[in-house]
Amino acid sequence: EMGFKEVHGPEIESEEFNFDMLNIKKSHPARQMHDTFYIENKKKVLRTHTSPVQIRSMLESKPPFAFCSAGKVYRKDDDATHLPMFHQVEGIYVDEDVNFSNLKSLINKILFDIFGETVEVRFRPSYFPFTEPSAEVDILSESGKWLEILGCGIVNPVVLNNCNIDSNKYNGLALGMGIERIAMLKYEVNDIREFYKSNLDFLGQFK
Repeated sequence: EMGFKEVHGPEIESEEFNFDMLNIKKSHPARQMHDTFYIENKKKVLRTHTSPVQIRSMLESKPPFAFCSAGKVYRKDDDATHLPMFHQVEGIYVDEDVNFSNLKSLINKILFDIFGETVEVRFRPSYFPFTEPSAEVDILSESGKWLEILGCGIVNPVVLNNCNIDSNKYNGLALGMGIERIAMLKYEVNDIREFYKSNLDFLGQFK
């Protein structure tokens, strides 16, 4: 309803699209074996985020455009708040004169739609190689704790240039969130692994 076009891409990705095009340097911890699933003699990876889908879409398009992508992503994590496979949804909007105020307005609308207009939201400065400036967004839980819910930022000019987009003329905003994490916060689930245990009593609560 916000005008974003849904796009799709492969779950098995090259390092170029999963890391290089997104300004994630070879020295970045996310590229190490303990974080990422490498396959085919380390020539391919199970994508660690859905951002490569946006890269592929930007290479095939000319601004202005707005894309969203959703699907499975893979990381070497497994505990009460992390899974080795989870689902992520991302959005990117590129046009002339896009600014952080546009980003905040978009995120507030999304979170108000999910959690209600009374939810308290805060933005914290953060770092992501593919956005600058970058922020993490928290919501205030009913127990009074701030809980991280998504990452966002203004698209790094390096990423735009990598996609043959003139960063002197265009800029963009981007955001990404884990779907299971959203469900955990919305329904006050303590262990993210419950979604995949085939416990029908638990799953039957969700329609």
